[in-house]
Amino acid sequence: MNRLSKHDLNLLLVALIWGANYSIGKRALVYTSPVTYAAVRYLISTAVLWLVFWYLKQITAIPRAQTLKLLGWGVVGHTLNQLSFLAGLKLTSATNSALIFGNLPVVVALIGMLMGVERPRPRVWLGIVLGTAGVLMVVGAKGFRFGEATSKGDLLSVAALIFWAIFTVGVRQASMGISSGQATALTHLGGTPGILLIAAPTLASGSGWPFHRDVWIGLLFSSLVSSLVAAVLWTRSLKALGGARTALYNCITPLFAAGFAWLLLGERPVPFQAVGAVLVIVGVLVSREPEVADGRVGG
Repeated sequence: MNRLSKHDLNLLLVALIWGANYSIGKRALVYTSPVTYAAVRYLISTAVLWLVFWYLKQITAIPRAQTLKLLGWGVVGHTLNQLSFLAGLKLTSATNSALIFGNLPVVVALIGMLMGVERPRPRVWLGIVLGTAGVLMVVGAKGFRFGEATSKGDLLSVAALIFWAIFTVGVRQASMGISSGQATALTHLGGTPGILLIAAPTLASGSGWPFHRDVWIGLLFSSLVSSLVAAVLWTRSLKALGGARTALYNCITPLFAAGFAWLLLGERPVPFQAVGAVLVIVGVLVSREPEVADGRVGG
């Protein structure tokens, strides 16, 4: 079997960061509202992204149409996704939400086919099936329940899943030819105003200020590590590997999330989750193919 490529390693790091972000963010949300947290997070991350890439002189002139596409995808992938996700999480359980997002690879692959963007090979489909089954076992090992009490939250979580899947497929095409950093900065710039607009009344009231220490830890981690480091690595790998394979690594995120939840929140895993973890790892390994050089892929 081929060695892990730099893109595979990048996506493993992304899964680690996003897995940790769940527990760190959950601790922060004890002391502030989800909308306030999201607004301040995106305000910081967008400002830092632009400052960093301006300082490194990695911001280049690109066609107006491409800029508008990336800004528009930012609205889908950040504004609509975040607002749907946070509203859904408030009305349903974290387990239901994680279970719904475990289907991301399948939805990305189907949307990619419907849009004519990519057609995953059989081994990628096999990896998706194994990975998704593994996520179901990891998330559902402690039990999950869908019903009338959580139906609105579940539907909003499905909407968030679809927004992120569409974003995953669309942003790959829109970001070709420019650096992954600039593409990430543009999508954040497009997605931030909508979140700030929704959060404006709460921010203006000064509710929850000054922030608790755990809120600042969460904001700094999510803004600088999750939105800056992980998002750039994710975009770079997305351009190289395609939506289906990149989304498959989303199946690994719950494994890291479970580990960090054990360490930071005291949520002990159960033995059956180990079987799901093995399936996820096998699914990712099965999906890997030899890399094909692509002159369009940029850093």
